[in-house]
Amino acid sequence: MLHDPARAVPTRRPILIVLHQERSSAGRVGQLLVEKGFPLDIRRPALGDPLPKTLNGHSGAVVFGGPMSANDPDRFVHDEIDWISVPLKENRPYLGICLGAQMLVRHLGGKVKAHERELVEIGWYPIQPTNHGRLLMKWPKMVYHFHREGFELPHGATLLATGDIYPNQAIRYGDKAFGVQFHAELTRAMMQRWVVHGAERFTMPNAQPGRAHLEGRMLFDAPLKAWLSEFLDLVFAEEAQNLGSQEQASRRQA
Repeated sequence: MLHDPARAVPTRRPILIVLHQERSSAGRVGQLLVEKGFPLDIRRPALGDPLPKTLNGHSGAVVFGGPMSANDPDRFVHDEIDWISVPLKENRPYLGICLGAQMLVRHLGGKVKAHERELVEIGWYPIQPTNHGRLLMKWPKMVYHFHREGFELPHGATLLATGDIYPNQAIRYGDKAFGVQFHAELTRAMMQRWVVHGAERFTMPNAQPGRAHLEGRMLFDAPLKAWLSEFLDLVFAEEAQNLGSQEQASRRQA
């Protein structure tokens, strides 16, 4: 059978995935995006991968976490923070997770710093949506954290969710830039690796022991996964609408 271009199913532009370690994974974020029809363009700037000068060929960007700080002097950290001007100027979807959120805040002129009493969030902790957050969607009551720094609310950003120890848990800047302090992307295998390799951090003030991480997953992970799927739809809503329009046009041509 000959291929009919008019009947071809439109494909979405890839989403730029920025990871910070050789063995890092996009986890459940990557899995859900692929299920939603987005190819993934995975880059690791810390290992020398370049970031694109424009996102015209992408549906947006997701910048993940890592063991480094947004305050570190490493060249790639500085360059990534500067690069965030690309999605902001082009009004392309941007999602920062933990370090990625802190880089967004740094780019916007806000500070990233440790808790005044050096408390950390490593384990499961509650969050509460703000009025702005409740208008967008339903939020999970408990989320998974692995950080010892938080961020200020930068000028012009909207607070979507808050927490008891670190008050700024989810933010939005403009229409298409989002940052979350917590981790919804972990698969069970990823969490097990984090618990093994991050065990030395469980003695930090306010950190939870490793068994609480895995026990909490059984209790809180299902609503967190449901939230993540809906949240990704929110972040990349315009791309989904564009694809829907392309599909309708293809059917009319067929």
